[in-house]
Amino acid sequence: MRLSSPAFPHGGHIPEQYTCDGENLPPHLVWTSAPAEARSFAIIMDDSDAPGGTFTHWVLFDIPGDRTDLPSGARSDGVGVSGRNSRGSIGYTGPCPPSGTHRYVFRVYALDVETLGLTAGAPREAVEEAMVGHTLATAVLTGRYRRAARRRAHR
Repeated sequence: MRLSSPAFPHGGHIPEQYTCDGENLPPHLVWTSAPAEARSFAIIMDDSDAPGGTFTHWVLFDIPGDRTDLPSGARSDGVGVSGRNSRGSIGYTGPCPPSGTHRYVFRVYALDVETLGLTAGAPREAVEEAMVGHTLATAVLTGRYRRAARRRAHR
């Protein structure tokens, strides 16, 4: 399975519109070559460069198995169920590093179940626990973001 985005290449710069300095919308994600047995998908995005340890920016699960992408801006518009991020809110929160360049990792999981049986707002840990034994394949896309010095001073 492969994960990509028309918004940025693997290892490339995440455009500002998908960050706290822009519209704070999730980028368009596209996955290919998923196993035919996939009944649903889950997405987790995190920043392992965060000063306090890994910061989870996005948890989305129970994405229908016939999907091959999520359009830019997809939040809780009927595509999947949004989990809780490390900020404590439900849905996506974009890159917003306090200093330096951080790496943001998007992971898509192909699952052999239609639902994980969790409700909106489930934390990452609950989603990962529910995926145990149900993950058929995983794909990763990494992007980088560095805030302009003037923006860091104002947030």
